[in-house]
Amino acid sequence: MAKRQIGRVQINVVDRAQALAAIEAKACAGAPLMVAFCNAHTVNMADANAAFAASLGDALVLNDGIGVDLGSRILHGTRFPDNLNGTDLTPAVLENAGCPLRIFLVGSPEGVAEQAAAVLVARYPRHRVVGTQHGFFAESEEAALVDRIAASGANLVLVGMGHPRQELFAARHWRRIAGVTMCIGAFLDFTAGRVSRAPVWVRALRAEWLYRLAIEPRRMARRYLIGNVLFLRNRLAERRRA
Repeated sequence: MAKRQIGRVQINVVDRAQALAAIEAKACAGAPLMVAFCNAHTVNMADANAAFAASLGDALVLNDGIGVDLGSRILHGTRFPDNLNGTDLTPAVLENAGCPLRIFLVGSPEGVAEQAAAVLVARYPRHRVVGTQHGFFAESEEAALVDRIAASGANLVLVGMGHPRQELFAARHWRRIAGVTMCIGAFLDFTAGRVSRAPVWVRALRAEWLYRLAIEPRRMARRYLIGNVLFLRNRLAERRRA
């Protein structure tokens, strides 16, 4: 697959159908694959954190949001084929998979993964949730968790612990999983109904970040207001250096 470098991150250049086919092939074959999603905040974090940047090195990295599209235009003269954010692509994986999936959910506060599991089982009855784990486990519990995931027979592990923790966790362990490990951000919170998504028309305008800023201003202001300016400044500097 072709890749485009934005900051320290190499993003795969694929359309939606290609991304879904790659994930399905690995999951159904029980072959290890790490999938991550890269938005402007991801690039900013990778610029500042070499370990986080390295965690994405062997992953299938998919473009997420208008920020990296702008970065691609600035640095490579063209946009990505499709917007591949994890909150929309994950349901598409479940809808289109050519085999029954055995899903393990990791992330969010205690109880949320179980709520999300109930929703997913109702929506996609041909798949099975084989385990759940909240995202606030201690470092000393990590090895036992990975053993539990491997023993569950999961061929799709959805990890939602936020940047950079989910990517660092996945990078350490995805090779032990007989299937796909996807870093899915707030997908479990959305699925469980703990956090509301923007209306469809807002998402169609690719302005979901504005909606999240409006409903969580304290948490999101630094990421979106300061972070987006920093991202654009650094991409323009990167173009000048190139």
